[in-house]
Amino acid sequence: MSNLTISVDDELIRQARIRAIEQGTSVSAKVREFLTQYARGDAQAPAPTLAEPPPLPVFDGGSGLQAGIEPGSNKALWQAADA
Repeated sequence: MSNLTISVDDELIRQARIRAIEQGTSVSAKVREFLTQYARGDAQAPAPTLAEPPPLPVFDGGSGLQAGIEPGSNKALWQAADA
């Protein structure tokens, strides 16, 4: 059996491991399953859909950004999204 190295976002790996544990399997087993179906041409599953992004509370519908939001700061926008 060969090893395969792929680059995947850390958070995605964490979520995949949790789901695999819940299903009583492993991420490696799920990847093998997918690759087997893909190689056979059986992979007819639709592409995963992305969840709707959370609303960013930076615009109040009126005069612009809410007070305290620095428009040039990604960190401030992320903090507003987390709030």
